[in-house]
Amino acid sequence: MDTKLTALKDKLFSGKEANQLPAIAELASLGEEGLQILDEFIQARKAANTEVTWIDGRVHQTLLQSDLPKALELAQIHYPHGVVTLKSEKAIDYQPIQILLAKQDFEEADRVTSKKLCEAAGEAALARGWLYFTDAKSIPISDLQTINQLWLVYSEGKFGFSVQRKIWLSLGKGWEKFWLKIGWKKDGSFTRYPNEFIWSLDAPRGHLPLSNQLRGNKTMQAIFSHPAW
Repeated sequence: MDTKLTALKDKLFSGKEANQLPAIAELASLGEEGLQILDEFIQARKAANTEVTWIDGRVHQTLLQSDLPKALELAQIHYPHGVVTLKSEKAIDYQPIQILLAKQDFEEADRVTSKKLCEAAGEAALARGWLYFTDAKSIPISDLQTINQLWLVYSEGKFGFSVQRKIWLSLGKGWEKFWLKIGWKKDGSFTRYPNEFIWSLDAPRGHLPLSNQLRGNKTMQAIFSHPAW
């Protein structure tokens, strides 16, 4: 193995996310030899029964984005159903969200997330098509945590309700500061849906998911106050 590959392998196996992220992308660009190292890394994490993190999500996304048949083969072998194990007390299928997030189609993933939240909340919310703040308590803990983990794992840890909640708490639960911080408000005006939102990892931390929370802060507060956290 040449010096460059050895250095990248060391970075990938270092356990330091700041080193791992660039190493994943570079290894995937180096053809078969780079993919072999990614394969070893995936197998090592599975053998150690390592908790799934956004590093796994990034590896999955990188393999899917590659033009190399070997990369797509590895994605199918190691992640036939995605990275996140989907749990639901109501037997709701969250796989459509996982597929979209793995492809980094954040806009469509957000729309599906909104529908799935309504489904998890119950028939009234599903029929209405949007979540009312009193519906939030009806969402099972496992379901909300599954949706949140999907967004976390496939966004390098930038998106998810838990990320938004942490920011909100750090700002003393001040909504005005919160909207500005996550990019939902600018120059005194709320960000317009959908064109003014940033549907990529270039967005501010906590920018997504929206999931119709823009209807008001009561619904969002109800989600942030959910026992899932």
